[in-house]
Amino acid sequence: MTKQEIKVSTARIGVLIGKSGSTKREVEEKTGISLSVDSEEGMVTIEGEDPIGVMTATNVVSAINRGFSPERAFRLLDDEDMVLDIIDLADLSGSTRQLERLRGRIIGKAGTSRAQIEDMTSTEISVHGKTVAIIGLPDQAETARKAVEMLIQGVPHEHVYGFLDRKKKEAKQSMLEYYS
Repeated sequence: MTKQEIKVSTARIGVLIGKSGSTKREVEEKTGISLSVDSEEGMVTIEGEDPIGVMTATNVVSAINRGFSPERAFRLLDDEDMVLDIIDLADLSGSTRQLERLRGRIIGKAGTSRAQIEDMTSTEISVHGKTVAIIGLPDQAETARKAVEMLIQGVPHEHVYGFLDRKKKEAKQSMLEYYS
């Protein structure tokens, strides 16, 4: 029996449980594990016979805790190669104002910057609290992470998009070479 415990913010517990327990049930069914949620403490216990199921469920719970909708977090269940990468902004920002500025750069006006990175890397990105979470295949998540780190370092948005464009072309080229 494998067991994991994870603390979930009380604001996200309802999202994790879902309407009449639907989200919790879906995670349990798709991973073959059992979730017990202590709503007051925010502790979630994930137990099961299959260590991979427990690990996958832990990632889904973490993703929901990091601000992803259950639908987006479930991408981690669709493909075993999907990864959840979390960038902690707390160490990078001295003040609340600085944190807000970083979050604003990553999200962009009306979410355009985040959407652009998601679109060009085929990832899902959530900017929540003091973290940026990325769901995607390892290479894509790594490219998205680099793009987010460039924005954090103050690189102009157009340079970041140029970097993403190059990465996308490189990936396309290596796919063509692989299949030819």
